[in-house]
Amino acid sequence: MLTGSQIRAARALLKWSGQDLADRCGVSYPAIQRAERVDDMPNMQAKNLLAIKLALEAGGCQFLDGPYTGAGGPGVRLR
Repeated sequence: MLTGSQIRAARALLKWSGQDLADRCGVSYPAIQRAERVDDMPNMQAKNLLAIKLALEAGGCQFLDGPYTGAGGPGVRLR
């Protein structure tokens, strides 16, 4: 699914603040801060994680899934 590292990276690519993301996805800013503190999958309700992902995708991000293999792993890029 989506990792905290991917959320941080996607926000940086879009030049969104944490509050910008919160406003766009309807998830509280403190919840977004907690999600971004972990490198792996955040411990939060699935509906909130999905709302974050959908907002970032609507902003133009594409998420890359998969385990780290030495040549890459989970990531994010702009479409």
